[in-house]
Amino acid sequence: MTRPTPQNDIDDKSAPLIEHLAELRSRLIKAVLAFVVAMVACFTIATPIFNFLTAPLCSALADRGQDCDLIFISPQEGFFVAIKVSLLGGFMLAFPVIAGQLWRFVAPGLYRSEKNAFLPFLIASPFMFFLGASFAFYVVTPLAYNFFLGFQQFGSAGEAVDGVQGAAPLSVVFQGSAQEYLNLTIKFIVAFGMCFQLPVLLTLMGKAGLVSAEGLKAGRKWAIVGILTLAALVTPPDVITQVILFVVVYGLYEISIFLVAAVEKKRREELRREGLLDDEDDEVFADELEGEK
Repeated sequence: MTRPTPQNDIDDKSAPLIEHLAELRSRLIKAVLAFVVAMVACFTIATPIFNFLTAPLCSALADRGQDCDLIFISPQEGFFVAIKVSLLGGFMLAFPVIAGQLWRFVAPGLYRSEKNAFLPFLIASPFMFFLGASFAFYVVTPLAYNFFLGFQQFGSAGEAVDGVQGAAPLSVVFQGSAQEYLNLTIKFIVAFGMCFQLPVLLTLMGKAGLVSAEGLKAGRKWAIVGILTLAALVTPPDVITQVILFVVVYGLYEISIFLVAAVEKKRREELRREGLLDDEDDEVFADELEGEK
């Protein structure tokens, strides 16, 4: 006859899992509440935020002597523009709280050395995203909109059109949709913000031993192909923004090689202090790092 398992044993084994799930639910609720509160706050000031986001376009139009006018092409477009602005602003405003809740959930399960290794990357990630977003907004979008608006055509009264003197002149000028403009601007901001995460990601992978500086150097040609493909996918079909994205991301890739090399050097110094590595083993250790790639 099978002996029944005591109820106390079942409770003792299930308690840690239940506690982790309860903790996860609590952290998720706090993160979602922070996002909702931030989104509602941004919704109340959606118009000033949208006006701020239109600054690159308005500047490009002002240089051409044109008014900065965007239109709604459907009755509900204004509402959805406000929602998109609120979502973007709410996420950026609530991100410190979301990251803090993530850290508080993960940190208790990490050793002190792991906390010291992971925390700088958690801080660097939002900083690099904001840096990329700022670069996109203040540098890339003005260049892109100047390029796009350069294809406008302005007719002059009295010109001959199709051989008919005095015919109505042809004018092709910008009358943009507010939603289309917002979609393009957000695409720029998010694309460059994510691309600026490359040094953080590769350095973290180098610290975990998943990549090495020598491996990244050897993969430069594949990195160039991948970055060119990325630039073609996440930017509009114009050469200026694609070249800018390629130059910036490839520069970040080279910076990542330097950072990964610094991480490897620090790891070798730590092993030397612990007596686990001598000068003769240094070259072997470097080969092992390459093999971990």
